[in-house]
Amino acid sequence: MLRRNVRLRREYIYRKSLEGKERLLYEKKRKIKEALEEGKPIPTELRNEEAALRQEIDLEDELTAIPRTHIDDEYANASERDPKILLTTSRNPSAPLTQFVKELKFVFPNAQRMNRGSQVVSEIIETCRAHDFTDVVLVHEHRGVPDGIIISHLPFGPTAYFGLLNVVTRHDIKDKKAIGTMSEAYPHLILNNFSTKLGQRTSNILKHLFPVPKPDTKRIITFANQSDYISFRHHIYEKHGGPKSIVLKEIGPRFELRLYQIKLGTMDQNEAQTEWVIRPYMNTSKKRKILGD
Repeated sequence: MLRRNVRLRREYIYRKSLEGKERLLYEKKRKIKEALEEGKPIPTELRNEEAALRQEIDLEDELTAIPRTHIDDEYANASERDPKILLTTSRNPSAPLTQFVKELKFVFPNAQRMNRGSQVVSEIIETCRAHDFTDVVLVHEHRGVPDGIIISHLPFGPTAYFGLLNVVTRHDIKDKKAIGTMSEAYPHLILNNFSTKLGQRTSNILKHLFPVPKPDTKRIITFANQSDYISFRHHIYEKHGGPKSIVLKEIGPRFELRLYQIKLGTMDQNEAQTEWVIRPYMNTSKKRKILGD
């Protein structure tokens, strides 16, 4: 198993290293296509390669014309099977953190919760790879308050690091009748205002934690971005007398996420390349909205 993982990782890094060459070749073909469509002369620097590139252009179709990236490879098999998630915490979790993770287990379908104990992160990742888990979710706390969540996609990444704010669990709400019972049906997803390239990357990481739901499911999970704070809300709806009499009920938990880093690797790889990280100078008013409008 260890040799297989090393080989797969090496193949993945090799494909990733070819991206620059493929992108350069794609740009050359695009310039030749534009020149031919507009009736302009072929650019001088491409005249020696024109014959070979035109032959490649003729052989391409919709699927091969645009080069694939490592981002395509990361979630290439996501549609073939439902996600399988492992939930765990930092060491020696407090009672509020344990309660929050128990509720997250019902939020994510097909999730399994594991007591951290004395296990190190590298052992957890290797065990998850061996048992075909697709994601590992690790929740942190500070003085009994959940303050961070790490989502690591397997087998090769990416890993997204979020800050957790304003956590309200179902356990904190005294009136249990008002919030109702938590459904375990696969939920519909609402991803609002992830319009930038980084926003689409973030929404891609979040949406692949959930399987495809049935059309008639009455459970809804919302990730709404506003000023780079992602609000998580969990609802069910009921139709008492037709489509105009829909009653929406929040069933919890609720919290806010703040993205601060994405790495091109799994949680245990300290040497993994950083795709994006928040910097102090990004908090200026003009540059603040990085995920959406």
